[in-house]
This record gives sequence, structure tokens and C-alpha cells, in this order.
Amino acid sequence: MPFGEVVIGAPGSGKSTYCHGKHQLFSALNRPISVVNLDPANDNIPYPCAIDISALIRLHDAMDAHGLGPNGGMLYCMEYLEANFDWLEERLRELGKDAYVLFDLPGQVELSTNHESLKRIVQRLGKIGFRLAAVHLCDAHYVTEAAKYISVLLLSLRAMLHLELPHINVLSKVDLITQYGDLDFNLDFYTEVQDLSYLENALSAASPRYKDLNMAICSLIEDFGLVGFETLAVEDKHSMLHLTHAIDRATGYVYVPPPGSKRPPGTIDDPEKAASARENTYALMSSAAGSMVGTRSDVRDVQERWVDAREAWDAHEREEWRREGEMVRRAADAAKAENQAKVADTSGIRVRKPV
Repeated sequence: MPFGEVVIGAPGSGKSTYCHGKHQLFSALNRPISVVNLDPANDNIPYPCAIDISALIRLHDAMDAHGLGPNGGMLYCMEYLEANFDWLEERLRELGKDAYVLFDLPGQVELSTNHESLKRIVQRLGKIGFRLAAVHLCDAHYVTEAAKYISVLLLSLRAMLHLELPHINVLSKVDLITQYGDLDFNLDFYTEVQDLSYLENALSAASPRYKDLNMAICSLIEDFGLVGFETLAVEDKHSMLHLTHAIDRATGYVYVPPPGSKRPPGTIDDPEKAASARENTYALMSSAAGSMVGTRSDVRDVQERWVDAREAWDAHEREEWRREGEMVRRAADAAKAENQAKVADTSGIRVRKPV
């Protein structure tokens, strides 16, 4: 059964960067992954692209042929893809039945909030066997202003109700959040969408004329009780792994490496343990119902890393990288010296080994 992610978000939220980072991560983990570009205006694709919508239609061609502007042209391209879904289905079938696919969508917000073509495309993907989750990227700097944060909450809620998919809302670029000012509350207030009445003072100060409207919107969001956020710093391995775990839980995806491949420690039954105590993190219940444990799995750790003590953590990581680099260099020097000694022994020349 193929699985995948529908990656949505406003322009500049980091969708293509996320797809590139996830492709690098899965490649390092030897997990299958394919990235499908469904943005007909994306001419600078940073990742290896398995399927590119530009082979079917380009935004500029649609604009020129029908006299449309950029937004109208983008909607036309999505409608054209829906009408030619068999083109996409045929190429997805070539990826195999066990494919894991990222669908990189355009940044036009209306595609995921009110336009019907993307919704119908997602439904047809489900009918051909795909288990999908929507990954909605929102730039983290919006949480530094109460009014913008409310608008992001409302946008996320609308996308969740429209696409009708398992939904993961993500505050992307969390590593850059301190560049936009101080937070009124700790980061967990924003990720867990706690009592929004605490935003009343900030909303009144920013736009007193719309205070009542803003608070009514807050009540609407709280009544649904659906919106929450994960955090993401693409260049941080732990952040990417945590988000991957959250998405896997949403889709029910459990990756089992093929026979003979190297498996991470702790993921195979230990014969020395009692049967009741053996762990197998490949099991569905272990993946879906297990606790989210690991580095950056607690939003308080994320706040410490990127907000409260960023400079100290940056210095610590630089030192760790230096040590790792030194260890790699020493291992390479030792291997080189050993190879030289073997060559010398086979040629009959005695070489003094370096100390």
C-alpha cells in the first residue's frame, strides 16, 4: 500500500525546502521516498523529482493560452491535472505499491481552503490506494504577533475541514523565530493552542476596533478543538525525525526494512528478554499508540534549543561537530596507514608504522 504526504502552505512557508530535507533524511535512513512536484510555477526544484507536473502543463503556457493571471492560471492548472488524472495515476503506478510519496503543492491558499480540484485529486488518490496525510506548513514568525497567529489558526482550521485528511499543522522555520521579536508566552502555548482568551490584551492593543471580532474567532477555533502544531527546523535532524514520527502516527505507516538490511538497535526482538518484555518498534501499535519519545519531542526542549538558549546550544553543536570531524579524520588516517603497511608487506618493503 502506498503512503504519502500532501505538503501545503502559503508561499515562502518552506514546502520545497521541507521536501528536499525529507528526501535527504529518508535517503540516509534507506527508506523509500519519491517527491512529486505539482507546482507548475516551480522552475527551481531543489530535490530529485520523480514526477513533475511541468511535463503535463506549465503555468506560463496556461496564462498565455487563456489570457489568465498567475492566480487564475494556477487554478486552471489544477483543474487540468484533475481532468488528466490518469496521467498522474500512470506515473505513480510506476513508483511501486510500497512507494512513499511527497506531493509538493503550489502556495495558493485557496487550493487547500475552498477550491475543489485539489480536494477531488486527493480523493482520487485515496481511491487508488494511497494513505495520505496533509502536512500544512505555517511560518513560525506568525506567532510573534497575536493577530497573525489568529489568522494562521483560522487558515489551518479551514484547510483541515476542506481537505478531510489526517492533518499535521507545522510551525516551520522555528529556528528563526527569535529574529522576529519576543514571544508573549512560551512556545507550548502556541503549539497546543491553549486558552486563547489570554490573547485578549494583545489583540486589543493591536486592533481595538476588531477586539470583539477577534475574540469571536478565538471562540470558534476553541469550539472545534482541532488545531494544534508541531515544530520544524529542517536543518535539525532531531526535529525532522520527530515530525516524521508524528506523520507516521497520523497515517498508520510502519516502515519495515527489507530482509538482510541493517536495522537500528532496539527494533528487533531480543532473544535474551522474556517474551512479554521484548520490544518491536516496527509493530503498528508501538508506532501509532506509543509515546512520542526522543530529542525535540517535547516542545519545551524546542524552546530551550531555539529560543531560550540558542547561542549556548549553537556553541555546543559546533564543538560536537568538531569532535566528530576529528574522529573521522583520525579513522581515515589510521585506515590509510594500515593500507600502506599492507602494501609494503606484500612488496617485501619494511615500513615503520606511524605512532
